Amino acid sequence: MIEEIPRQHIMLVEDDMSLAEWFSDYLTEHGYLVTLVNRGDVAVELIKADMPELVVLDIMLPVKDGFDVCKEARNFYQGPILMMTARDDEMDEILGLELGADDYVTKPVKPRVLLSRIKALLRRVKTNANTANVSENQIQLGQLSINANSRATKLHGQYVAISSNEFDLLWYLAQSAGQVVNRTELFHQLNGIDYDGFDRRVDIVISRLRKKLGDDANNPYRIKTVWGKGYLLVADAWS
Repeated sequence: MIEEIPRQHIMLVEDDMSLAEWFSDYLTEHGYLVTLVNRGDVAVELIKADMPELVVLDIMLPVKDGFDVCKEARNFYQGPILMMTARDDEMDEILGLELGADDYVTKPVKPRVLLSRIKALLRRVKTNANTANVSENQIQLGQLSINANSRATKLHGQYVAISSNEFDLLWYLAQSAGQVVNRTELFHQLNGIDYDGFDRRVDIVISRLRKKLGDDANNPYRIKTVWGKGYLLVADAWS
C-alpha cells in the first residue's frame, strides 16, 4: 500500500466568494488543501486552530480587516502570509509588511501568478528549515555562505571580494533573512550614527552588494528594496 503524502494546507481569506472559489479550485487542482474563510474575525480563530502552511489574506474584509488579522495572527502564527488587495497603494504594501506579511499582490491577480508566489513562499520556509544554518559565526543560505570569524563570503563555492562595510551590512541583513530591515537601523549599524534622512551611504553599499552577488540591479530579487521602509534579503534566492 502506497502511503499518501499529506497536501499542504492553504487558508484563503477572501470575502468575494466567487473569486475565492475560483482560486480555491485552481490551487486544489495543483495539489493543495484549501480552506475558505470570508470574515476577518473568523480567520484569526481558524488560523490559530488549524495552523495552515500558508495564509492568503485579503485586506478588505468584513468585521475585521486584513491588517488587523495579520497583526493578531503574528502573535501565534509563524507561517507565510501573502496579502491581497484591490487597491494599488504603496502604503498598503508597506503597512502589510510592517505588520508581518511576507509578500503582497494587487488584484486583479491571475491564478498562476498567485500560485507562483505561494510556491516561492513555501520554498522559503523549506529553505529556512532545511538549508539555512545560522550560528553565532556562520550563516548558510542555499549557496550563500557568510563567516564572521574569517569575514569571508562565498557564493556557489567561490569567494566574493567585498569590503568591510559591505560585509557588515550583508551579515546584518542575513541575520534577519526573510524580514524587512529598517534603513535607519542599517545606517546606524554601518556608520554608528543616527540617520538624517538624506545620507545615501546605505543605498550605495546595497547597490555594490547586489552587483557582486549577482543580483539584478533593475529588478533585484536577492536583496529587495521595500519602498519607504528598508531592505529585505530573500532567504531562498541563493540556489
